[in-house]
Amino acid sequence: MTTATATQTRKFAVGRYATVVTRVLTGLLFATTGLNGFLMFMPAPDPSTMAAEGVAFNTALYATGYMVQLMSGVQVLAGVLLVAGRFVPLALALLAPVVVNIFLFHVFLEPSGMVVAVLVVAAEIGLAWAYRDKFRPMLQAR
Repeated sequence: MTTATATQTRKFAVGRYATVVTRVLTGLLFATTGLNGFLMFMPAPDPSTMAAEGVAFNTALYATGYMVQLMSGVQVLAGVLLVAGRFVPLALALLAPVVVNIFLFHVFLEPSGMVVAVLVVAAEIGLAWAYRDKFRPMLQAR
């Protein structure tokens, strides 16, 4: 094996492990936060420390009677799929609108959580890139 081939193989292995670690950690994050939407085992943020707009948005989601449960169910399902490594492109597609909402919520309503929002966006984009070949047929105009 030449030095160039060994270097290429090592880069591929590191990239593959990084993808697996990102997939599992992202899956655990969404499965846990999704379960929290049903079981409320994590403490809720203190509304007095949040921006009024963020509190109003969260209050409106709970007032619908179904939106928090729907988002939580999607997060649990997608999180479990990511952790299991099954139907990963489907899980990423299900999470895409959730991730966009998380990011925009922190951009426009509650800037305090921006670091986590950016990390979640980076994980979603990184995983989508790693699985880009699976998305290609869906994105072809016919």
